[in-house]
Amino acid sequence: MKNEKVKEKKEIFNEKKLGILVAIFLGITTLLVAWAGWIGSLHGGIQAINFTKSNNLAAKGNAEYNVAAQIYLSDLFAWNTIFNLRLDMETAREKGEEAEAKVIETKIQKIMKESCSPKLLEYINLNNLDGESSSPFEKEDFVNSYFETAKGLLDESQKVLEEGKQDNLRGDSYKLVTVIYSLVLFLLGIVGILKDFQNRKILFIFSVCILIFGIIYMLRIPMPTGFNITSFFNYK
Repeated sequence: MKNEKVKEKKEIFNEKKLGILVAIFLGITTLLVAWAGWIGSLHGGIQAINFTKSNNLAAKGNAEYNVAAQIYLSDLFAWNTIFNLRLDMETAREKGEEAEAKVIETKIQKIMKESCSPKLLEYINLNNLDGESSSPFEKEDFVNSYFETAKGLLDESQKVLEEGKQDNLRGDSYKLVTVIYSLVLFLLGIVGILKDFQNRKILFIFSVCILIFGIIYMLRIPMPTGFNITSFFNYK
């Protein structure tokens, strides 16, 4: 009676069942290898897109910066010219040379119309020129306003570049997952070759442990940005 119970327990995990389990896990692991390879390739594609987008944004940002620098220098020169003309105009009025003051005022208006950017015109106009002694270019916020658009593009470029680096890292992680699954396939293949049942069972359990580790590691890796598996079945 006791021997029958022992025999019954032993038969719960026999060679036939082990063979079936090996076949099942071989199939599961093969599917996981294909999945990891596919997701890894998607990460690689998104990485390439992000790197290209980052380069384009950087090029636009640098071009915008160069334009902003030219406008800044032009406005700075225009402001200095206007400031000096204002001094001449005030001196002329103090001397009672109103006609000369009018000529200088006309020059100032012409410079403001032809040489000043809308940004500088908004800051200095005929209504606030009187009593204005400090230069707007001494104010950090005003100077930075020339380069806001360029800075925004360059910041966006850096952000997209970092996203591309993350996609590259995740793609490499999926390659490691593929290696882990390939190791599982190799070990499961050896299970069928070994003659000793106990060794086969130990190697099978070891293979399953590695497979579980690979699955847990894979699930911790974020999916590609905007991933939606149903989108691959929508053909137009």
